[in-house]
Amino acid sequence: MYLRNCWYVAGWSKDYTQGLKAQMLLGENVVFYRKSDGTPVALEDACPHRKLPLSMGQSENDHVVCGYHGLTFDCTGSCIDSPTQRGMTPRRAVVKSYPVVDRYRLLWIWMGDPAKANPNEIYEIENFDNPDWGYTDGGMLPIACNYLWVVDNLLDPSHVAWVHVTSFAGGGTDDQPLDMEKTDKGVIVSRWIYDQPPSPYYKSLVRFEGHCDRKQHYEMSVPGIALNKSIYTPVGTGGPDMTPVDKTYVNISYNFMTPVDENNTQYIWFQHRNTDPNDAAISKQMNDGAIMAFNEDKEVLEAVHKGMAEMKTPNIDLGLDLGAKVFRRKLQMMIDDEQKDGVAA
Repeated sequence: MYLRNCWYVAGWSKDYTQGLKAQMLLGENVVFYRKSDGTPVALEDACPHRKLPLSMGQSENDHVVCGYHGLTFDCTGSCIDSPTQRGMTPRRAVVKSYPVVDRYRLLWIWMGDPAKANPNEIYEIENFDNPDWGYTDGGMLPIACNYLWVVDNLLDPSHVAWVHVTSFAGGGTDDQPLDMEKTDKGVIVSRWIYDQPPSPYYKSLVRFEGHCDRKQHYEMSVPGIALNKSIYTPVGTGGPDMTPVDKTYVNISYNFMTPVDENNTQYIWFQHRNTDPNDAAISKQMNDGAIMAFNEDKEVLEAVHKGMAEMKTPNIDLGLDLGAKVFRRKLQMMIDDEQKDGVAA
């Protein structure tokens, strides 16, 4: 079961055109297209007649025409034409329509009660329009695992010491204690690591030489949006009460996990940094490094999904799993509340 009364990222806005695009999200088949004015539309990808995917038809004059018998649906999901029996369109010839919004280069979809969809509740990306901040192109990675394993991974700063040796690892990532705090929307797992070399990924990006004070900030918000913040600052200038100095380097990785079904996750990300807003070479360097690291995660998580599904002996939890366990409990409580209110699983 999934939390439905919330906004998920369907994909990159640039990937949706006037042509029909089929996707499965939260176990539901959805067809996307844009009207001639660019407005995005998302409908149930199934004609109510014989359930042929509407994506096998065509878009025509801002509508979708089924490829079987020509039933035509507008952007609300209402059937506006039935060529084989004009004037007698079945009253039940309706398909579900999903609220969709373009924001932050992303297309967001609301999978729950349309009456509750409020675009103001879309996850906020601070400094997105700040000209002093640079961002990467980002990417989309299909992962053959349940989305909650990806959520767990993104609330685990320690795994970088073993999975990402050539990128995000570094002194202190294997054994420094973690702090955990609850938020209104989820949980934060973080720690400061003092007087250590920068990780390989950041060594050429920071604006100072030598060792650093480093913060790993792993924040997860429902339904599965991770803000992973890395702060690098000269030795002696870091800590819980720090005030950024001129050479403090901040990079935020925004990660959006959208369940495809129980066994597959669509993982979309991009990075946002407080330096070099117009340096395409740095953006490419960062993006290439992230793709390499996230593919390392993919290999591990797909094996974890399989191992947990086929376990022959019980698994155990470690202390580092506390943040993930707290987040899962919060998410499940919200899902349970939706179920009581009659939201479909």
